[in-house]
Amino acid sequence: GCPRRLLLVSNSTLHGGGYLGHCQQHIQSFLGEKVKRVLFVPYALHDRDAYARTAREKFASLGYELDSIHDSCDPVEAVRKSEAIFIGGGNTFRLLKALYDNKLIQEIRKRVLEDGIPYMGSSAGTNVATISINTTNDMPIVYPPSLQALGLVPFNINPHYLDPDVKSTHMGVSK
Repeated sequence: GCPRRLLLVSNSTLHGGGYLGHCQQHIQSFLGEKVKRVLFVPYALHDRDAYARTAREKFASLGYELDSIHDSCDPVEAVRKSEAIFIGGGNTFRLLKALYDNKLIQEIRKRVLEDGIPYMGSSAGTNVATISINTTNDMPIVYPPSLQALGLVPFNINPHYLDPDVKSTHMGVSK
């Protein structure tokens, strides 16, 4: 296959900043000038329309068009035609179940690992890029048929590891 092109981000919003503000320069250098449109997967949140609006505004400010997979009548075809994929955060169980329900696991794997398109994940989107969601901190509000995830990397990640530093502002904690 092609070299993997992954940008795996711990969180969408860093304490004191806006949506993806802390990593917007990384997003631009990662996607580059060849990518014009990004396929967004908002399945980890309940209000997919609002989530897609937020992501669309951020990506537009960075110079990219954004299509949300939940607006597509054929999600598999949307993945097949995508130039880049961004899976956002929320509940990892909800996200993985929706990926299975829409038959997207193998299709996303193929596009990223065989076709070499860029994949960006944030929080739950980072969790599902790994072997399984066994390290998620999320509550199982729904049950996917398996905890096996996309397997884009050969290890698991806990995106919200909390530093024991009591002065840390990671994930908005302040004391």
